[in-house]
Amino acid sequence: MLVAGNMVGSGIFIVSADMARDVGGAGWLLVLWLLTGLMTILGGLCYAELAGAFPKAGGQYVFLKEAFSPLWGFLYGWSAFTVIQCGSIAAVAVAFTKFLGVLVPFLGAGSEAILLKVPMEVNIPLQLPWMPEPVTIFERQFFTITTGQLIATGIIILLTFINCLGVSQGALVQNVFTVAKLLALTLVIVMGLAVAIDWSVVRANLGGAWVPALDTARVGRTMMLTDMGPHAAFALVAGAAMVGSLFSADAWANVTLTAGEVRNPGRNMPLSLVLGTSMVIALYILCNLAYMAVLPVSGDEALAAQLKEQAEREPARTGSIYRGKARELGISQAQDDRVGTAVMDVASPGWGRVAMACGIMVSTFGCVNGMILVTARLYWAMARDGLFFRVAGTLNARGVPQASLVMQASWSIVLVFSGTYSELLDYVIFASLLFYAITVAGLVVLRIRQPGLERPYRVPGFPLVPIVYFILCLLMMVTLLVARPEYTWPGLILVGLGIPVYFGWKAVRPAGATGS
Repeated sequence: MLVAGNMVGSGIFIVSADMARDVGGAGWLLVLWLLTGLMTILGGLCYAELAGAFPKAGGQYVFLKEAFSPLWGFLYGWSAFTVIQCGSIAAVAVAFTKFLGVLVPFLGAGSEAILLKVPMEVNIPLQLPWMPEPVTIFERQFFTITTGQLIATGIIILLTFINCLGVSQGALVQNVFTVAKLLALTLVIVMGLAVAIDWSVVRANLGGAWVPALDTARVGRTMMLTDMGPHAAFALVAGAAMVGSLFSADAWANVTLTAGEVRNPGRNMPLSLVLGTSMVIALYILCNLAYMAVLPVSGDEALAAQLKEQAEREPARTGSIYRGKARELGISQAQDDRVGTAVMDVASPGWGRVAMACGIMVSTFGCVNGMILVTARLYWAMARDGLFFRVAGTLNARGVPQASLVMQASWSIVLVFSGTYSELLDYVIFASLLFYAITVAGLVVLRIRQPGLERPYRVPGFPLVPIVYFILCLLMMVTLLVARPEYTWPGLILVGLGIPVYFGWKAVRPAGATGS
């Protein structure tokens, strides 16, 4: 339940739109999801061995510390707090408001929900030796506060409070919402593949399955930055488009953070990882097939621009403006990228999109709860080793790391106000891939250094499985560094900043702190 609860959130209902704009053809879109599935399952197999060998609270932090040194464990924890985990919490909370906008446009994310807009000119360029011209890594013309950001903040505060009441309360919320989100996902699959399937759309998608979107702005920009041909640039852009699908399948490793609280973790942790990741990936592939059975992959860009302009002029009529246009807009131009609700709008006009929006809101709510529930255990474990604020290593009267939960919520809220959903995705996924790759390399190191270590589960196909996973992560990171430097380089720099922070922390930590 916890693996599925952490994995299934907002992404599967949103990211296919942006991916479709990048790659164009249905075949390319499906290939990216299949590659994501392969990477996720391979990673799950590797982490299953590590979780069985080190059944302690802390997950990746513990694995890296044991395989390499406390420095590597700290760098992961530092990155998780500043970018990976808190960024994921912020991104999914923001996604909740995207679908709230279906019910009450003023409360959703978007220009119609702006409460405060203050001019601010910030432009930070990045120039690297192979770039013909600099790219902007951070740019803001206005600081805005929207109703969507306030609601996302409220969700984070509410779920943090619930989890402070005790593990059982947080777990109960998680179980209820996990069942609800899996039902929502199943509903899209059934409606798309059995009820609303349009064979003319299917034939059109199959006919253009392998037509790449060679004229996209991102391909042109990549050619400018790398001086490569359009097909090579498309390959880079397609790889970068996997950010969305990888984010949707991310958080599968979060279950390892709670290993210290699981019965028989040596058996149950590997079982949860392998079965949980496989089940969710199968549902994701079916969900995308359902999208393609109802909606054309490439929608009408001119119509999308016209409807968006009209909705901005008359925000109160947004719902009626877009009504009945879902099929023409397709996957790539779905309103606010809400592909899941677009399918339901076609399958059952009227109540369908509303019901689906409610289901996806339940899904995102449960996903935020799952991340809040498990991630605070990471900072608790670090604090116990003297590598995080001492107060984060304390438990309240109910046995919950309350201080750790509050710190996590506070930084997540800051990130809610710092960027958009897509920006948060780009910042998060590169840092995640970096530490997934290093952790899997640690599995190989541990096999060599500690051959006698008790391993209730051993990854099949060793060393091929971890090597293939490591190479795939490496290829994705190189792709992102070239195709999206404005997002990936800041993440890499932030990880690097953790090195002086670590040695500074070691120098000033209290004498009674534990840890090696």
